[in-house]
Amino acid sequence: MTTPSRKTWFVTGAARGLGAAIARAALDADDRVVVAGRNRDALVEAFGPDSDTVLSVTLDVTDPAAIAAAVEGTVARFGRIDVLVNNAGYGHLGLFEETRPQDARTQFDTNVFGLFDMTRAVLPVMRAQRSGHVFNISSIGGLRGGESGSIYCASKFAVEGFTESVAAEVRPFGVRMTIVEPGFFRTDFLDATSVRFADSPIADYAEVSAALRAFYEGRNQNQAGDPAKLGQALVTLANAENPPLRWSAGTDAVAVVEGKAADLLSELDAWRYLSASTDGSFAFRAEPGLDTAWS
Repeated sequence: MTTPSRKTWFVTGAARGLGAAIARAALDADDRVVVAGRNRDALVEAFGPDSDTVLSVTLDVTDPAAIAAAVEGTVARFGRIDVLVNNAGYGHLGLFEETRPQDARTQFDTNVFGLFDMTRAVLPVMRAQRSGHVFNISSIGGLRGGESGSIYCASKFAVEGFTESVAAEVRPFGVRMTIVEPGFFRTDFLDATSVRFADSPIADYAEVSAALRAFYEGRNQNQAGDPAKLGQALVTLANAENPPLRWSAGTDAVAVVEGKAADLLSELDAWRYLSASTDGSFAFRAEPGLDTAWS
């Protein structure tokens, strides 16, 4: 089954920020868009009443039953889903020892398990169509960790490993997956309404914790990235014949990727002799075409 020229998008976390910008870009491209979020009134306010091109649905990605109902409703309304944008998520920032175990569980419930459940619900639709494209919104923090990002970055690292793995599984059915790694964008990601900070202070960390929080508060709404341009770029990728598995958004993100790649190669070379020394006399050799193996 071929993909129609007019695509149907499903965008989670679409009421504001990157999700709203991506949805608007798809609508500007004359595609149909299902905008999903926890507050349907906010979606209607942002995109107007339901029409032949837009459908607003109430969705909390931590609720599997709500996900199933939203996907079923989309297929009943538009007949297909061509593009899924897993955008719903938030950042929990703070030094690891100042966070609580429940902070990590809540972060993963939305950023990881919600994304898993959303993807699990949509992939059967795309397999049946023999076409589709899943964009998983990660972060440059999904490639490189940093102070105050232990929980958030861990969630995004999980999204990246998940996407790389599933992409290989669904590619034979015409389904593509792309990891999107934005740098700093002018959204409300760092607003008090979105970001969450660790609230279990430890005296030893007081100075660095305060400095990090001041840094983020100063960066809020002063980021270089333009959400509208990211949305337009995703429309371009959705129409690409061979879209990338990983795509970085923003010059700051590109710089991080280049730095990470250089660091990996440098460290690999520095310790290559020790890495090679662990092979036994009957070392495993991968068969041609087999990318990875685990012992």
